[in-house]
Amino acid sequence: MLIILLFSASLLSLRSAGAAESNRDASAVPVVHPNDADSMRIQGEQRFRANCGRCHAAPHKFPPRMMATVVRHMRVRATITAEDQRLILFYMTQ
Repeated sequence: MLIILLFSASLLSLRSAGAAESNRDASAVPVVHPNDADSMRIQGEQRFRANCGRCHAAPHKFPPRMMATVVRHMRVRATITAEDQRLILFYMTQ
């Protein structure tokens, strides 16, 4: 139920942000070298399981911008580090 509430709130915030958010779409998903992508994906999955998997199953794929909003909100609630946030976001958007 918490996941549904978070996704609903993120949808509302995305709609209200409008055009200002469109400039940040490209920065929602980090660009990495193909050789690093596999290791980042593995690290992201490990950190998802350690930080998020205690309470959540991996959600279905969502657009990167929406996933970035959810991860950013959960960073505050779950006290996830910036590095964990970056890797989890990479894992969730691949």
